[in-house]
Amino acid sequence: MSLLQDLNAGKLHGFHGGIHPPERKAPANIAPIGEAGLPEELVLQVRQHIGQPARIKVGVGDRVLKGQPLTEPLNPMMIPVHAPTSGVVTAVEDRPLCHPSGLDGPCVVLKPDGEDQWRPRFPISDYQALGADVLLERIHSAGVTGLGGAGFPAHVKLMPRRKAIEALIINGVECEPYISADDRLMREHPQEILQGVAILRHIVQPHVTVLAVEDNKPEALAALREANDDDHILIVAVPTKYPSGGEKQLIEILTGQQVPHNGLPADIGMVVQNVGTAFAVKRAVMDDEPLTRRVVTLAGDAFAEPGNAWVHIGTPVRYLLKRYGLRPEPEQRIIMGGPMMGFTLHSASAPIIKGSNCVLAPTRAELPPAGEELACIRCSQCADACPASLLPQQLYWFARAGEHDKLNSHNLFDCIECGACAYVCPSQIPLVQYYRVAKADIRQAQREAELAERAKHRFEARQARLEREKTERQARHEKAAAERKARMAEQVAAGGEDPVAAALARVKARQQPEQGQEDMTAARAARKEEARRNRELKAQETEQGPPAPAADKATAVAAAIARAKARKAGQDADTAPAAEQSDDDKKAAVAAAIARAKARKAGQDADAAPAAEQSDDDKKAAVAAAIARAKARKAGQQAGAVPAAEKSDDDKKAAVAAAIARAKARKAGQQAGAAPAAEKSDDDKKAAVAAAIARAKARKAGQQAGAAPAGAVVVPPAAEPPAETQDADAAKKAAIKAAVERAKARRAQQQTTPSHPDREDES
Repeated sequence: MSLLQDLNAGKLHGFHGGIHPPERKAPANIAPIGEAGLPEELVLQVRQHIGQPARIKVGVGDRVLKGQPLTEPLNPMMIPVHAPTSGVVTAVEDRPLCHPSGLDGPCVVLKPDGEDQWRPRFPISDYQALGADVLLERIHSAGVTGLGGAGFPAHVKLMPRRKAIEALIINGVECEPYISADDRLMREHPQEILQGVAILRHIVQPHVTVLAVEDNKPEALAALREANDDDHILIVAVPTKYPSGGEKQLIEILTGQQVPHNGLPADIGMVVQNVGTAFAVKRAVMDDEPLTRRVVTLAGDAFAEPGNAWVHIGTPVRYLLKRYGLRPEPEQRIIMGGPMMGFTLHSASAPIIKGSNCVLAPTRAELPPAGEELACIRCSQCADACPASLLPQQLYWFARAGEHDKLNSHNLFDCIECGACAYVCPSQIPLVQYYRVAKADIRQAQREAELAERAKHRFEARQARLEREKTERQARHEKAAAERKARMAEQVAAGGEDPVAAALARVKARQQPEQGQEDMTAARAARKEEARRNRELKAQETEQGPPAPAADKATAVAAAIARAKARKAGQDADTAPAAEQSDDDKKAAVAAAIARAKARKAGQDADAAPAAEQSDDDKKAAVAAAIARAKARKAGQQAGAVPAAEKSDDDKKAAVAAAIARAKARKAGQQAGAAPAAEKSDDDKKAAVAAAIARAKARKAGQQAGAAPAGAVVVPPAAEPPAETQDADAAKKAAIKAAVERAKARRAQQQTTPSHPDREDES
């Protein structure tokens, strides 16, 4: 009652600071509100308010009707966007936004079809029959936000609070220079504005309802007072002062109360709405018309036809500039909003949104650009002009230094960004820009801190859950162990076997073979290690030892060949079954082997002399020796071909005689070839040829003896039978000696063979 009495008495209050910039509302406020018309395409920005963007529910190619929702809100802070006219969705993509950042964002591009066909509408005449929640839902679904510039969702402000609402304030001050959209709206549509105020009163149920208008708008005041027939609505004129249209400043002017730091008007029982918002509420509730257009002021000397117009939401600014005759200058600036709180557009492709109340195109002479920023002189003019009673110069230093804690302690977020401090600054410091950047940084840091805090809570909850599960699991294990012990105790008490002792016994039994296996594994590993060391030692000896001469290599090769032939001779001697061989057969075989060895040795000795130095006698002796060896071999083969069981004593004697003949022939050849070529006479050459012939005959005789059929008797010439009393041990020794002799003979033959290229092979 005291507030109502004060207002009726014309008692008003003031606020700290404020300025009086040139108003410059004419000539835009002279002409009536016009129609901007429809552009070729409408770019509908998805997020046009304070809060989260709604979810897009249309796609490319969809035909939509006027008033049809294009987005779907999922919570109260999401506001839907509606089609301003009927047409076809041509794109859903990122376009330049109507925002100080100049960034791109999600937009729905609509191509009008010119029919302007409405969706089905359901208007109501008696809004008082509906509850507050129904009206709030209707306002929300119509996409109504604050049209004063902030863009806060209207229905959120109107929601019931714990504290009763003392006063509903309708803001028609419009204090910023150039802007006259609300002025023309109040002049031309006062009745609809008052109907919207009545709907707001029905929802909020305040004690007092005040419609405040700045005293520099006498025509608007007169129109509203003439249309008002409700005694519960007071129309009050407030003094002209910038920024008296600010929400907190207007509350202080009318009630004398200040909104607390970091608080809202609802905390002191106040609700403030713009006159444009009241008009949109009337259209949404009574006419079922969503917010698809608004009044926009087109001001500035660069416009050929400044004024106010109904502009569809989503109209590109470029269309308005062309429509109202922009005469651009070099580096022409286009400002969205007024000169105090507006921002320069980065692109004329940016669309009109719900909070766009002015498009300003000033000339350089009309609104000169800001000069060079100078150093702060601490004149305190910014502090005197601040309507929020802040210390702008201190905020400026803290913002430059990035000291967020000090900015918060100096109440940075109480700044309404009115621009009064920058307007009066003699150093031309853009203080508001520093504050905006600092606010954005602090909000980002707060979001990151909130995310970190939520992550911390999730981590702590997870750790607590894991600890709880561990405790429960341990308790279950202990309970199960106690139950097992109890059962085992009962089993032992009943005379049964102790399960623990039995398990230990089984474990020990399993461990014993495992230990034996481990011992075997260790022994195997030791053997492998010893073999590896031996290989390393042998490799070292091989690397360190001197290289063997060519003669040693030849000797080693000859020895290996001798060993192989000795083995072969032993195998030939053992071919006959032991049960069928007699002692005389073994002796004959040994004697034959000895004879063959001596014959070969004689032939090799005969070949030792170089061919160039031999005389004719030597050649004859060598030929005779070769013939003798061949006959001896032939005789030995014929003697060995007869099976042991069928041979008679004469056969054995013949074989032995053939072997002796071969041996003598070889010895003769060796003796004939032993003399050097320079000392030999013709007789020596003849002797050598004769020896070779003898060797060849001996080999041939041995072959004929071996090829004789079973039962035949071959009597070699000059064969002397071996002693019949020689035992088996003597035969073995003779075989070994024969093998040695063969090896030596081969070695000698290998050394002399390259020097006789004209001699035929005797083997």
